[in-house]
Amino acid sequence: MSDFAYESWGRLRPAKRLAVEAAQLPGVPARGDGGEGGFLPFGNGRSYGDSCHNDRGTLIDSRPASRIQSFDPIAGLLTADAGVLLCEITRHVAPQGWFLPVTPGTQFVTLGGAIANDIHGKNHHRRGTFGQWVEAFDLDRSVDGCILCSKTSNPRLFAATISGMGLTGLIRRATIRLLKVPSLSIVQTTTRFERLDDYFDIAEDDDRRHEYAVAWIDSLASGASLGRGHLIAGDHAADGDMTGIARAPLAGVPFTPPFSPLRGLALRAFNEAYFRRAGKGTSRQIVAFDQFFYPLDRIGGWNRLYGPGGLHQHQSVVPPDTGRDAVRALIECARRHDHGSFLTVLKRFGEQVSPGLTSFPRAGYTLTLDFPHRGEKTLRLLAELDRITVEAGGAVNPYKDARMSAETFAAGFPRWRALEALRDPAMVSDFWKRVALRDD
Repeated sequence: MSDFAYESWGRLRPAKRLAVEAAQLPGVPARGDGGEGGFLPFGNGRSYGDSCHNDRGTLIDSRPASRIQSFDPIAGLLTADAGVLLCEITRHVAPQGWFLPVTPGTQFVTLGGAIANDIHGKNHHRRGTFGQWVEAFDLDRSVDGCILCSKTSNPRLFAATISGMGLTGLIRRATIRLLKVPSLSIVQTTTRFERLDDYFDIAEDDDRRHEYAVAWIDSLASGASLGRGHLIAGDHAADGDMTGIARAPLAGVPFTPPFSPLRGLALRAFNEAYFRRAGKGTSRQIVAFDQFFYPLDRIGGWNRLYGPGGLHQHQSVVPPDTGRDAVRALIECARRHDHGSFLTVLKRFGEQVSPGLTSFPRAGYTLTLDFPHRGEKTLRLLAELDRITVEAGGAVNPYKDARMSAETFAAGFPRWRALEALRDPAMVSDFWKRVALRDD
């Protein structure tokens, strides 16, 4: 075992955490076999809150010794250990004309983490969640040993593990289907809109015409310009990059500043310049895949820019019929609380139903806001954002959260008790203690 700081990406609760490598475990120990505080699988620490923490127990580190086991370039099927990163999969399959069917905003997510959180991407309206592309996985449980899970073999555990945040057991390896693409280069179409209502008027049409679509919102604009931004759509170019190799990092943030520069006048100036960067109307250009999907990956340690208090990211989803009013209310709420969001992203989810028991994506609109932690002032804002979301019939994303109440979680995920019934008794997280077991 090693004593190492296994932080979440939000860096809200720095601590030394006990961990053991998955490759060193012949099987998942029972809770009482040296693991009185329980265990929890740990991927690459890209969750923002405490769903990847188990501070009174032991983390199971899936990264060491992980590798790709097999790849069928004809069928587009790949089998890999759970600790393999998405960027490693891309490099392996791209030369044969394949790509990840669903990818989040960072390529440094493990395969197991992508399944456990049932991640989504810019093409949810066409491809659904990551879980819809999972064929099968080997799940190691303290009570059953290592078992095969698929839609036909142990289907209840298959559904609970997809989006189960590591609570049903340790994924050892998984087989996924990939997406055939002509190239990894992206034809990016950017439409500048002057107010929030304009986005809702064009978003559905853009989804019909493009594989990928997401909007950047200027969270500080007000009045008639409230919610202005860019709708950024994309499609794989007919010719282009097939290496799958991302460009070298532009820079890194070597230390945490004493206060966050991502607020106040500096943030306002950035938003104004970024908004003007796109001309009026619609423009097109061909960009590298990592520029389109993973722009922040080129800045190492960018989460440090939020200062010593860490980073809160609030992601909500609200139904289509309440979407316009709820998204406006959420943006206005952040302004009233004097919290500008540096990365404000708005996306339309499609109608696909995930196979995951407690998946976050569902039909409607998802808004992502992020804030430096400024103590009770920030916590009051986040509670108000939760209230607006729940009253609109929506949900708050668990793997972005570090403080939602049990009531907020239950309102968005009414099937959580079914996950608790299938949870491996040796597995628990700080998040689950807070929202399900109500252990303060």
